[in-house]
Amino acid sequence: MNELHFYTAIQLARGYSQGEFSPLEAIDAVLARIDHCESQLNAWRLVDNRRARSQARASARRWLAGEPRGPLDGIPVAIKDVTETKSWPTRNGSLAPERISQTRVDAIVVERLKKAGAILIGKTQTPEYAWLGVTESELHGITRNPWNAEWTPGGSSGGSGAAVAAGMAVVATGTDSGGSIRGPASFCGVVGFKPTFGRVPVWPQSPLMGMEHCGPIARSVRDAAIAFEVMAGGDSRDGSAIQRKAPKVTSGLERGIKDLRIGFSPDLGVPRVDDDVLKIVSEAKRVFVSLGGIVSRTRLDLGEARELSYAICNPMAARIRSDLGKKAARLSNEVLLTCANDGAKMSAVDYLKAEAKRTKLRGRMSAFYEKYDLLICPTLACAPFPVGYSQPPHWRKRDGEFMGMATPFDLTGQPAISVPCGFTDLGAPVGLQIVGAYGEDALVLRTARAFEKAVKLEKVHPPI
Repeated sequence: MNELHFYTAIQLARGYSQGEFSPLEAIDAVLARIDHCESQLNAWRLVDNRRARSQARASARRWLAGEPRGPLDGIPVAIKDVTETKSWPTRNGSLAPERISQTRVDAIVVERLKKAGAILIGKTQTPEYAWLGVTESELHGITRNPWNAEWTPGGSSGGSGAAVAAGMAVVATGTDSGGSIRGPASFCGVVGFKPTFGRVPVWPQSPLMGMEHCGPIARSVRDAAIAFEVMAGGDSRDGSAIQRKAPKVTSGLERGIKDLRIGFSPDLGVPRVDDDVLKIVSEAKRVFVSLGGIVSRTRLDLGEARELSYAICNPMAARIRSDLGKKAARLSNEVLLTCANDGAKMSAVDYLKAEAKRTKLRGRMSAFYEKYDLLICPTLACAPFPVGYSQPPHWRKRDGEFMGMATPFDLTGQPAISVPCGFTDLGAPVGLQIVGAYGEDALVLRTARAFEKAVKLEKVHPPI
């Protein structure tokens, strides 16, 4: 019972059903873990102990009566602090005040997690308006990595990644418009799944409409798949959502990958990938061969996607600043402000040209999946680096963006997952990215599960 905070959702549900322990014991273990780790990591914007224990008591009654609401009933879950919650203010990592309290609502994913019986613990840290690849802001300071507190957990879902890795939550929500689920998953040694765009509805509307993906961060692929099934499915409040029921991805999760055609790219054409990451991911590709996959190296150059992402997203940054009105004077994220300045200078014609390039990129990736079933590559171009930097300090400016291999698939809307695939000599986690064709969420999760079973890293926890 000492390691109850590191149990997966599946292990907890099994224990509840067999009467080995209750949701109250599980939440007490998780809250004790938060007490132990939070002063070192700063992963949480707020923790609501009283509400969490109240939800745990209700879940315990359901399990005792043999009437759980599903596999997430009684599972401790964290919510990223860009996702609206009725009970708690949403600060977006910013000193700009939250919206008027009377307008608070639960986002669709929060509604669904509550309905599923999940225990919502609180809200996790994010950089200001989720606009940074590390999790630091004037509002909350620096969020740190549980593998080494001198390292960043990545961003912008860094609080969620750190909380899950350290055993302070079983599952957490994340959002991803430029790698913000998969990046922290890679840096924190956990699983981060960005579903097909629109598969998980985003409401209230995100300022990053057209780019925002919402998905789960977990310590195992199976937990991520279970959470995805709860979160996904159409809702008319989000006009961009896929208005269909969530696919049953858990039913085929153990089918394996025999005879799947897998394209491997070591860099996707980005300017730089660190040698230790290349070595670990190149070794990982052999696992797919051993599992029966047909793996071949592919020349896929997506190096220009990062600049295209700026052209699409910078006007959105300008909109964030404009919508804040006088409150915008309290913005402190220099990257966000620079992007807002650039976006304000763009014309409608400039933006439409960028959207035309985006359509062309989608076509290129559709053609890729006529030849391959899946793409594998590094999630990020480096391992975790020291806090206080927005880019790896050992890189030169012309080396590019360390999240450059995650960004293209926000533009195309394809499902992509980061799974742990090894560690550097310094003990830093490295993630492998698995990318599927648009709509192939089940295939991506199934492939990630096969890889996870083969490498057996889901039970390796950080030393904190």
